[in-house]
Amino acid sequence: MKIHSDYRNVEGHEEAHGAEMRVVIGQEENAPNFVMRVFELQPGASSPYHTHPWEHEVFVFSGRGSVRNEAGEETPLEPDSVVYVEPNERHSFTNVGDDLLRFVCVIPKLD
Repeated sequence: MKIHSDYRNVEGHEEAHGAEMRVVIGQEENAPNFVMRVFELQPGASSPYHTHPWEHEVFVFSGRGSVRNEAGEETPLEPDSVVYVEPNERHSFTNVGDDLLRFVCVIPKLD
């Protein structure tokens, strides 16, 4: 078992300007099936509008945001929102509030 007393102790990587990602459970923990990541988006920041062949499961912890889907439609997000992004579905997340948008995103482990 490996425990991080604070996810912020895990080194982050900038995914886009104002968007940071931390892999809090993954290869270093020898997780066999899933990777858990924590994203933090500064006010006005967005993740890239992109697609990939794996699914996402997302849980929003704090802040206000939106998620853009394949059709370009934006859906509001707030704390306790849950998002399922299908494989190959184009998507992006945007912070539309004045505070940090923080969410957990779980994906399958990719070999």
